[in-house]
Amino acid sequence: MLRNPLFYSVFIFLISGCGSFGPTVPAPIIETSPQPRVAPVPPAPPRAERSEALLQALLSLGLDYRYGGKSPVTGFDCSGLVAHVYKEAWGVRLPPNTRAQSQAGVPVSLAELQAGDLVFYDTQKRPYSHVGIYLGDGKFVHAPKSGAQVRIESIKSAYWAKRFDGARRIEPPL
Repeated sequence: MLRNPLFYSVFIFLISGCGSFGPTVPAPIIETSPQPRVAPVPPAPPRAERSEALLQALLSLGLDYRYGGKSPVTGFDCSGLVAHVYKEAWGVRLPPNTRAQSQAGVPVSLAELQAGDLVFYDTQKRPYSHVGIYLGDGKFVHAPKSGAQVRIESIKSAYWAKRFDGARRIEPPL
């Protein structure tokens, strides 16, 4: 048995993995995710019956705005247009004002919008003071204001984008 303290010192030094010899190389960084990434599930395609609501909305283009209006004969305000479209398309009776309509159906995010969804805006310094029907491709149809007609506009325009309050999905009956 060797009892030389110098031998033990050199032996310990060599097996200790001292990093003072040669250049140091950093260990590679291996990134691991605590949870596996799951691809988002695409939303279900809109039901074919939803196209009837879009047709009814488009048939209203060019009709005059009228506060409290609820028919093509008298003209429409925004909530009157929406109520008329869903009644004609699906026989669904929606509440007569935007605030109550904002509670109908189920909420959807801007990213989840499908044609036929209701889009709500704050146009009078109070939430849900205006409503329209989303057509797809960033466009919606609505009855805007006195002196105007039912028309199509972009939800991405500066005016509408900063006033967006939310969206709701109303499904046609089965």
